[in-house]
Amino acid sequence: MTQSSVPARPDGSMTGQPPAVQDRSLDGQIALITGASRGIGRATALRLATMGAHCVITARTQGGLCETDDLIAERTGRRATLLPLDLADGGKTDLLGPSLAERFGRLDILIHAAARFVTPTPLDHIRETDWTRALTVNLSATMRLIRTATPLLRQAPAGRAVILTNRDLNTPAPFHGIGAACGAGVDALVSTWQQEMAGCPSFTACLFDPGPTATRLRAQTFPAEESTALLATPESVAARIAALCAVPAAS
Repeated sequence: MTQSSVPARPDGSMTGQPPAVQDRSLDGQIALITGASRGIGRATALRLATMGAHCVITARTQGGLCETDDLIAERTGRRATLLPLDLADGGKTDLLGPSLAERFGRLDILIHAAARFVTPTPLDHIRETDWTRALTVNLSATMRLIRTATPLLRQAPAGRAVILTNRDLNTPAPFHGIGAACGAGVDALVSTWQQEMAGCPSFTACLFDPGPTATRLRAQTFPAEESTALLATPESVAARIAALCAVPAAS
C-alpha cells in the first residue's frame, strides 16, 4: 500500500484550500473500494472521501489510481491509500484483509465496483481463456474479497458492504452465458453472506444494481448505443451507494 506524500498542516490536512465538506458522517472510517481508477468506483471513492472516510483504492492501473487520488486531494485536502492490484491475482487479493488490519486495525466499508468486460459469445464459441478470466475476476474475486474482509467487517461498529451487479448483463440471454453465470454466482455468494452474518446486526451487505450508467464498461458492452443522455452518471450512482453506507441515526 502506498500513500501520497504532500505538505500537511498541523491538523493533518493538506496545504491549499480544499472546499468545505458538509457531510462528515464517515469520519474516521476506513473504506476499501475496488475498480477505483474510473467510473463508478472512482466517483464512489470521491464521495466517501468527502464524507470523511479514508479510502483505500484499488485497480489495475497505477495512473488511474493517481488521478483518483488527486481528485480526492483537491476535494478534501486529504490523500487516499493507493493499492494497485489485479483481482485476478488471488494471492494478493487474499492479503487485503490482513494488510488493512496491520495498517489501520479496521475496515468499515467495502465497495466492490471492479468488473471485467465479457465479449458476447455463443456458448459453443466460448474460449477457455475468456471463461477462466471472467470467472476469476467477476466471481472468484468476489468470494476472495468477502472472505478476506469479513473478519474486519464483523468487528466494525457498523460494517457496510456494497457489491455492484448488473441485472441487464447478468440475466440469461443469447450470447451472454458467461455474464449470466458470473452474475448468478455473485448473487448466491452475497445472499449466503447475508444469511451467515445475520447474527451480526451491526453489519449490512447488499447487491446494488446502478442501472444503465455512462461508464466505459457500458460503452464496451453497447458500442452502438447512440444516445447517453438518459444514462445515469457515475456521480449520481455514487451518491446512492454512499447513502447505503450511511449509518442510521440513533432514535
